[in-house]
Amino acid sequence: MKNYIYLFLLSVLFIGLNSCSDSLSLNSEFSGKYNDGIYNPDDIQGKFNEFVENPFVAAKDEPVSTFSVDADGGSYAHVRGIINSGKMPEKNAIRVEEFLNYFPMDYKDDGLNSISLNGEVSICPWNEEHKLIRIGIKGKEIAKEDYPLANFVLLIDVSGSMKSTNKLDFIKKGFIKFVDQMRDKDRLAIVTYAGKAGVLLPSTPGSKKNYIKKQINKLGAGGSTAGAAGIKTAYEIVEENFIENGNNRVILGTDGDFNVGVSSQDELIKLIEDKRKSGAFLTTIGVGTYVNEGMLEQLANKGNGNYEYIDRVEEMEKVFINDYNKFLTVAKDVKVQVRFNPEVVDKYRLIGYVNRLLEKEDFDNDTIDAGEIGAGQTITALYEIIPQNILDSRSLDVFSIDFRYKEFNEDVSKKLHLDIINNTTKFEHSSENMIFSAAVASYGMLLYGSEYKGNANMNNISIWVNNALSFDPYKYRKGFLKLIEKTNIY
Repeated sequence: MKNYIYLFLLSVLFIGLNSCSDSLSLNSEFSGKYNDGIYNPDDIQGKFNEFVENPFVAAKDEPVSTFSVDADGGSYAHVRGIINSGKMPEKNAIRVEEFLNYFPMDYKDDGLNSISLNGEVSICPWNEEHKLIRIGIKGKEIAKEDYPLANFVLLIDVSGSMKSTNKLDFIKKGFIKFVDQMRDKDRLAIVTYAGKAGVLLPSTPGSKKNYIKKQINKLGAGGSTAGAAGIKTAYEIVEENFIENGNNRVILGTDGDFNVGVSSQDELIKLIEDKRKSGAFLTTIGVGTYVNEGMLEQLANKGNGNYEYIDRVEEMEKVFINDYNKFLTVAKDVKVQVRFNPEVVDKYRLIGYVNRLLEKEDFDNDTIDAGEIGAGQTITALYEIIPQNILDSRSLDVFSIDFRYKEFNEDVSKKLHLDIINNTTKFEHSSENMIFSAAVASYGMLLYGSEYKGNANMNNISIWVNNALSFDPYKYRKGFLKLIEKTNIY
């Protein structure tokens, strides 16, 4: 009898060990984050920086609003991935400006400057007693054959946390698509990092595409994550091969799980701020279910670049082919300053751009860092305003909008001004650019649980998007409609 009990206990122990093993296997993609082996099943969306949305500001107290543009699209793609996984995102994952700037808008290039401007005013669709101001910016369009010569360094995280199929495999496949877009005279180097940084490929001409892709395909994951060492090595190679008036750029692909050497967000930001003095730009590309999204977004902001996120195979096409123009900056340190007339405007609110706000004095200070715009890229910002109780304000100046930007290879800014006609256009009679922008912003506010969402709802948002589909070159807007339907389920 004792033997039977002994065998029974052994079998229970064996089954229990197998069960634990299966559990660890299923959650192996989190092993890079939880180095002590502890897995928190409630913490699977990523790591975000906390923020509070912009409130309404009284124009009589602060008539001037200043902010830096933001060229990122990562927040939208990441939130889409979370929703498609059957969950709802936490509010800190939702940066409305990145929802807006994920989508190309039908803005025109005036051919006069490195950025072109446009805008309009309409009734605010989620609160008809308010008005909505749309500010649109477009980077100068340049044919790929006319791009300046490129000096790229791919910085690839090959640490143990990158093992899962939606991490290193995504990065490898995406970078292979990127290499296919290079011209023969462009150059590319590859730096990898795990426990330490190493140079996988010295700067190599784009004419050797097959050899470059072969090196990418060799990559495997394992070890800890010395991200700072990789960053330093990548910038050293950029500087060694620096092309005057060329496109010098580091492109980082990672889940952001830095855990060796300099690893805190503040320390890494200081490192990037120092390295951007080299004149090189930085693009960060996040992957994985658990991604240090807050850090990657901030590194891109401070590194004169943009942050993108790959949530699925189709997104590789967008990031590395359709948006290849984002890898060429045509205007840097782009700032916007809006001056409101307190006689006409009671309060105003900038929608999104929370971590891009600047002081009024920063606008004319060329030493203050701001956002970059790629060739042909479009940027959108929205202000919601509460008018004063004036019967007809059309004869009064409501606001004025000024811009500053630098050419990608210069250090002195240029100033531009935009005049927008103040009218009372009904929302449904405004441009598709306005209708779609408002729909995207409303969606972001609903996900965030914004106190300013007014009477917006998913049904109205779907109607607005359906009324703004004539410009949809890559079918991203139709994809947005599917996401709205998916969001209604949960």
